[in-house]
Amino acid sequence: MELQEIRNRWNEVLDAVLEVDRVSWLSFFDARLADFDGKVLTLDFSDARKLSSSHEFLQTRLKQQAILIQTIKSVLAIDVEISER
Repeated sequence: MELQEIRNRWNEVLDAVLEVDRVSWLSFFDARLADFDGKVLTLDFSDARKLSSSHEFLQTRLKQQAILIQTIKSVLAIDVEISER
């Protein structure tokens, strides 16, 4: 699958994430799909960080990434890893 194909179906992925966990949906709603090398999907949050605080929620983010990975597998039938910028 190519990056453009994922972009074309990203709203389907986000809708499925919303059904599982609204907080995760909010976390990934502002992400830009920056790159996909066939395995690693890179999400760019540079615009979203303009309004963020200095808090880091690593454990929460890992849970949200797991939900996104599982949802992508369910909706798009591909296995990915997530990278964030």
